Amino acid sequence: MKVLRHTLLCALIVLAGCLIFVAAQGKQKTGLTLSERVQNLVDMNMKKPLLRFNGQKFREYVKNTPRNYSMVVMLTALAPTRQCQICRHAHDEFSIVANSYRFSPIYSNKLFFAMVDFDEGSDVFQMLRLNTAPVFMHFPAKGKPKGADTMDIHRVGFAADSIAKFVAERTDITIRIFRPPNYSGTVAMITLVALVGSFLYIRRNNLEFLYNKNLWGAIALFFCFAMISGQMWNHIRGPPLVHKTQNGGVAYIHGSSQGQLVVETYIVMFLNAMIVLGMILLIESGTQKANNRNRIMAMAGLVLLTVFFSFLLSVFRSKAQGYPYSFLFK
Repeated sequence: MKVLRHTLLCALIVLAGCLIFVAAQGKQKTGLTLSERVQNLVDMNMKKPLLRFNGQKFREYVKNTPRNYSMVVMLTALAPTRQCQICRHAHDEFSIVANSYRFSPIYSNKLFFAMVDFDEGSDVFQMLRLNTAPVFMHFPAKGKPKGADTMDIHRVGFAADSIAKFVAERTDITIRIFRPPNYSGTVAMITLVALVGSFLYIRRNNLEFLYNKNLWGAIALFFCFAMISGQMWNHIRGPPLVHKTQNGGVAYIHGSSQGQLVVETYIVMFLNAMIVLGMILLIESGTQKANNRNRIMAMAGLVLLTVFFSFLLSVFRSKAQGYPYSFLFK
């Protein structure tokens, strides 16, 4: 009986020791102190300005408290199978912000940039109750994120300058954006000038086409279509190509008059082009003698003008809430 009790006592002591050892090991692996977390983040930041977290690292460095640093996190889905058309472009712009901050004189251990891909941290999306991507969130040094800590990309876009402005509003850290040199535009311009120069040299004895009114009219129309459709706004604000609706569909027209999408620009350009084509057909049919061909041109022009102006009016109606007028379509 004494031997049995002694054996049980030894077994309990060994079991308690094992439990203490396992708990100590777990604490050593996951329960990092604040100074250890900050040092680890700085070390990782030395290698990559944009940190890449999975679910475990997100909980360790973003959710765990206490923190004395802010974290701006991009939640995205970069895998081609996820079919997130704007995630890659948003990732490039976010990387520009992270690099600009990392190599700027204001860099410190008070702010870090990180990303979580859905395929590497789906539990993070569930934790934050997110069903869309990309999403930019600010996690403050103290307290939990509020509504204003989520960037409204549908309103301001996700260009690097817009992200830097969002960071400045939430952290009071102003980041000056430095974009890597892009020589593609310069190379394209030089190539275009060389091609045009070569063409003019070859046709130097026959340059009557430069006096072609139709050619210059087409160039002027294309320029007007590009300007009134919002191409300049796209270059300045960097809006997304499309965005998802609340029911999971894809929206090609922005629901507010304060914003627009890239696809929306091309839709408006096409509608304006069809309206102008209809006007041209109507004008041309009236400047010639009446015959069957001119009547067909007039009817085609009238149909184009009526239908596509109605579409353009319905687009405006959907963006300007409360606009009372419509034509063929609501």
